[in-house]
Amino acid sequence: MTTQNVRVAATASGDEPARLKETNMPNETIVQPIRGTFGASDPGPRNFDIDRQNPDIFIPPETDNGSLPNLKFPFGMAHNRLEDGGWAREVTLREFPVSKSMAGVNMRLGPGVVRELHWHKEAEWAYIITGTVRLTTVDPEGNLSVDDLAPGDVWLIPAGIPHSIQGLEEGTEFLLVFDDGNFSENETLLITEYMAHTPPSVLAKNFGVSADNFAHIPKKEKYIFRLPLPQPLEEVRKQLPNRPVSTPYVYPASKLEAKHYKGGSVKTIDSRNFPVTTLSALIIEIEPGGMREMHWHPDADEWQYYIAGEARMTVFDATSKARTFNYRAGDVGFVPRTLGHYIENTGTTPVTVINVFNSRLCTDVSLNRWMALTPPDLIRGHLNLNETVMSALNPDRNAVVGS
Repeated sequence: MTTQNVRVAATASGDEPARLKETNMPNETIVQPIRGTFGASDPGPRNFDIDRQNPDIFIPPETDNGSLPNLKFPFGMAHNRLEDGGWAREVTLREFPVSKSMAGVNMRLGPGVVRELHWHKEAEWAYIITGTVRLTTVDPEGNLSVDDLAPGDVWLIPAGIPHSIQGLEEGTEFLLVFDDGNFSENETLLITEYMAHTPPSVLAKNFGVSADNFAHIPKKEKYIFRLPLPQPLEEVRKQLPNRPVSTPYVYPASKLEAKHYKGGSVKTIDSRNFPVTTLSALIIEIEPGGMREMHWHPDADEWQYYIAGEARMTVFDATSKARTFNYRAGDVGFVPRTLGHYIENTGTTPVTVINVFNSRLCTDVSLNRWMALTPPDLIRGHLNLNETVMSALNPDRNAVVGS
């Protein structure tokens, strides 16, 4: 009998989730969707890689119940738009129907490569994943900013504010989140298209020169295109009026001190430290064995992007609905406003996840804290908890807990 690396399921009982793991087993011994006496074999066809990456979907925890929509979509399944020197892919309402309030774009620009001058109908929140980038903006009062940003830095460009993005020496990759699930990166308002679709006589009148001066403007969008690396920041700033925007559109979150907990750390970016922003965010790192505690957000949806590690999340809704999902780097998650959830590190390396909220402030309700601040007799009467649990209740916020 030959053997090979195949996927098998660990035995699951109670609320212990079934796990898929790699092991050397006879090649006919493959994972089956069976938990105790529940389930039955799946003779196929099968995609074993998908089963392995989603063990809590293939073999759900016993605590899952009812119907909830899909709350996961990988950027790896999104159409990738390849351009001269860069690419862009998006997860919008079309790819991820539950995400009605927010959409996301993952973009890469090589050295010197430009995302052309443009503006949006939606607000744009950004997080630099790798490399360095130069952002230029001009506000309605004629104030301007030119800034170089590093990994971990963020920006917020309000709707209608023109801007451009350019990769610096090593290029850049970044995440964009927009405050409307119907957003599409393919439907932005571009300077090239605006000029191309205006009569030359109108351009001449607008700029006070003859129409023949516009004979060589592009006839269609450039979108992403190559340019030489820009001059040093201070040299560029000297070429422009010294009229800084009154409220910065950028925030050096890479220098923000994280708040540390037993199981990891959290950076909070909202209007309290970044006044211009209309979207708020948590940058969370969860150590192996740790988890983002059970909680919900009373006034905002949560759009998630996983940068590193392996995690799972159970989302709870009324009428006993609950569903568990697995996430890894490149995946997008979503939690509708007020639904209970946690994020647990199920791997051996840290989980890094960006949580973006369609609210100016990051707020949540902790299950532990709520119970600790409720009269003990009420809690005992509801849940029949023993003194060990009652003594463990914590009135202080503990966003990330350890094992």
